[in-house]
Amino acid sequence: MLILRPTARRAWLARLRGGPGGRRSSGKHGGGALNTKPTPRVWERKKPRRKEHWRNKVEMSSQRGKIQTVLGLIKPSQLGSTLTHEHLTMSFSCCYYPPPPGQEELSEKSIEMKNLFWLKQNPYSNKENLLLYQETDAVREELLHYKAAGGGAIVENTTTGLMRDMKTLKHLAEETGVHIIAGAGFYVDATHSPETRAMSVEQLTDVIINEVLNGADGTDIKCGVIGEIGCSWPLTESENKVVQATAHAQSQLGCPVIIHPGRHSDSPFQIMRVLQEAGGDVSKTVMSHLDRTIFDEKKLLEFAQLGCYLEYDLFGTEFLLYQMCPDIDMPSDNERILRIRMLINEGYEDKLLIAHDIHTKNRLKKYGGHGYSHILENIVPKMLVRGISQNQINQLLVANPKQWLTFK
Repeated sequence: MLILRPTARRAWLARLRGGPGGRRSSGKHGGGALNTKPTPRVWERKKPRRKEHWRNKVEMSSQRGKIQTVLGLIKPSQLGSTLTHEHLTMSFSCCYYPPPPGQEELSEKSIEMKNLFWLKQNPYSNKENLLLYQETDAVREELLHYKAAGGGAIVENTTTGLMRDMKTLKHLAEETGVHIIAGAGFYVDATHSPETRAMSVEQLTDVIINEVLNGADGTDIKCGVIGEIGCSWPLTESENKVVQATAHAQSQLGCPVIIHPGRHSDSPFQIMRVLQEAGGDVSKTVMSHLDRTIFDEKKLLEFAQLGCYLEYDLFGTEFLLYQMCPDIDMPSDNERILRIRMLINEGYEDKLLIAHDIHTKNRLKKYGGHGYSHILENIVPKMLVRGISQNQINQLLVANPKQWLTFK
């Protein structure tokens, strides 16, 4: 288990940036990425195994320079405006939280107008609210609205442990015209099966590679990204193996990776260290949920220097008490916009991504929620008011997702 003290973390950051300074240089893509030279390792790791099977080699060659959707490969220019962290069909029952004392009966009630405000404040305490997979028709309707509002693509982050449904994703893509990119890999430790826990890093690597090259969950529908890879704070033994396997698979496939960090400001640092030491490509990796993870501006800029993508993906989520971590005060959308503007001013506009991370029913328009079009319809106009230019917005919604999702 890798838990860095502040002084050790600073030394590690300096080493990754190639020296004691390591400030990000100015310019569109200047600085910030990890040093490409091999870094000293505290212990020896086996080199990632390369599959020599002819079919996999051909498939890897065909993916290079393309984006893998559930309907097949597309050119990067076809992508359009993209939400990089959403869910279209899943179950979040693994994260059910009992309601406050005296409100127990609300956990079993169906979603009604009279309990919508309670549901917004306690989204994980109503069992029905966690079953997004029951709302395929509503999601289809929302995707059509998203398409009409200018949306082009969605990265669907449901992985093993959250009831991933590749066939439904394919049908939604066929019926709406929205490009859907599915996620390979595993969610947090609490969802790992005994079989997953028993796997070696090499076995986990093979599973992930197979989901990208050949198809996931017994289908021939291929994943186009690894993740969201679920991590806790600190990483558990099983999660540590999955992060290493993610790095090994990425190093062979040249594919994008997206990480779900634990709810602690040191968690992103720990994960990136494990990923980098296992051979992962930080420049092709997204750190999700930064809007609820790193609040201190100095620490955020320190993390940004590592060169990964910085994702603010909880737009539309505003409540008084964050059930999963009461110590965290969830920011508002206005605060998210100001934080993004700060990062743009610091030179990170080429490393920013945004999304909603819809994963419960109450966030759908059917139930009075903001839906998948909230960013395009409401956040973009407010960004313009706050001095973020249309070119910078296009960078966040079009150019950065295209760069990240394209296989090397």
